[in-house]
Amino acid sequence: MVEIRRGQERGHFDRGWLDTYHTFSFDEYCDPRFVHFRSLRVLNEDRVVPGAGFPTHSHRDMEIVTYVLEGELQHRDSMGNGSVIRPGDVQRMSAGTGVSHSEFNASREEPVHLLQIWMLPAKTGQTPEYEQKTFPEAEKRAQLRLLVSPDGRDGSVTIHQDAWIYAARLGAGKRVSHKLGPERHAWVQVARGRVRMNGYVLEPGDGAAISEESDVQLSGAGGAEVLLFDLV
Repeated sequence: MVEIRRGQERGHFDRGWLDTYHTFSFDEYCDPRFVHFRSLRVLNEDRVVPGAGFPTHSHRDMEIVTYVLEGELQHRDSMGNGSVIRPGDVQRMSAGTGVSHSEFNASREEPVHLLQIWMLPAKTGQTPEYEQKTFPEAEKRAQLRLLVSPDGRDGSVTIHQDAWIYAARLGAGKRVSHKLGPERHAWVQVARGRVRMNGYVLEPGDGAAISEESDVQLSGAGGAEVLLFDLV
């Protein structure tokens, strides 16, 4: 069973400094049909103008993953971490019992384009954690590169949930496949370009919820970047 979530149907807000699309209900946007998918709670596509960003705010009991597509995002948090997140980087912040942080466009000239991903944790009340790693584009070219996992396998960042996040860059005609185990589900999100997935054509910003399928087949139509979530 496949349910397509078209990019143009997502919640959309243009606040001047922030142009944002919400796949699931978030902040002022509420859609009872799309509150979450399994443990995937938030999937926002944000574009932030130069010099602007999200001032210090707090979270708890959430696994937060940031994936930058273009530009640079500056991060600071109450754990004492300070970093710049660039394309190819994956940042993971486990909010646990509570953490405060800020995110700003690190450039005064170029916008930053990113995906903000929140996962529900398997257990609440854990100690806050921070992690950031770089995954070269070559490792994602024509293959699914594991970025996030519950056990840090293959150099991935670690989250407190039975969730596995992969990324692939697919040129025209390039194909990848992912086998789903029993009782597993998948979400596919197209970050850019066009892909064909299990017979469906997906455009930039489109997503797909996949259940009761044995595998996910992806092929590119040129310049595609796609994320695949394997979820319990």
